[in-house]
Amino acid sequence: MAGETYRVLVAGKVHEAGLALLRARPGLMVDLVEAVTTEAYRPHLAAADAILIRTQPMTAAEIAMAPRLRIVSRHGVGYDAVDVTALNARRIPLAIVGDVNSRAVAEHTLMLMLAAARRTVAHHLAATGGNWNERNRFDAVELDGKHLLVLGLGRIGRRVSELALAFGMTVSAHDPFVPAQQMAEAGVHHAPDLGKALAVADYVTVHMPGGQGPVLGAEDLARMKPTAILINAARGGVVDEHALDAALRNRRLRAAALDVLVQEPPQPAHPLLANPYVTISPHNAGLTEECAMRMSRAAAQNILDCFDGRLERKLVVNAAQVL
Repeated sequence: MAGETYRVLVAGKVHEAGLALLRARPGLMVDLVEAVTTEAYRPHLAAADAILIRTQPMTAAEIAMAPRLRIVSRHGVGYDAVDVTALNARRIPLAIVGDVNSRAVAEHTLMLMLAAARRTVAHHLAATGGNWNERNRFDAVELDGKHLLVLGLGRIGRRVSELALAFGMTVSAHDPFVPAQQMAEAGVHHAPDLGKALAVADYVTVHMPGGQGPVLGAEDLARMKPTAILINAARGGVVDEHALDAALRNRRLRAAALDVLVQEPPQPAHPLLANPYVTISPHNAGLTEECAMRMSRAAAQNILDCFDGRLERKLVVNAAQVL
């Protein structure tokens, strides 16, 4: 890229490490829009040669507004909010950051599981509000000896399984793309029948991609034990939110813990926000200090590599269509 000038649009707040990497490159200008909304970054699209984007949607309409666009680099690994078909039509690569956040997300998943099981938020509010006798409800439950069902045994699902096994849990997994032998080598039981697996699980954690409708709908939730706890740190929409809210309020499930929602941030009137059986975090499973630094640098490096003509093929989700 010697002698050329490029503009990189960074859509959403990212760790300074990635910004420093971009700003250190001669001939490159950075437009930073910290708000994680489509409306905030849209005015900058016309001048952008590259976009580093957080979780906000990028539809065909936004892509059409960026005539100079050469690459979209996701600050993460999910890309269901990006119109890949529109990128393919212009042979624009969509890059992800690879395996930089799986351990952070797995740790957060276990945190959510423990928080829901031990009613951490409710007990904190009770204790700080003077209701010390909340402890005598005996309504917290344990992980040790319980059955965890992992939906999706990719990098995050495998790490969650390792952590759960260390807690003394029995772990099974449902993933049509992972052979039973590979699961067995990881100490995980193969669960090919989702309905049967849901019926016996004490905890269910979802680590499957979104964008294709709910993996767990009302009928699936109805198969679960009324004492079961559901965790979703994958993608909003993977679990039917209205069905989940109803199941919890009708006490057909014990609790749920969510790091993701269909709309983020949610509307204040979203029923799950007022559901007493839900623990919610603001889609920050992968936003530890260490992981935010790794993601920011990796997303920035993808852009530089694209400009230099050496973008790593395995990090391009639409490589077959555009490279």
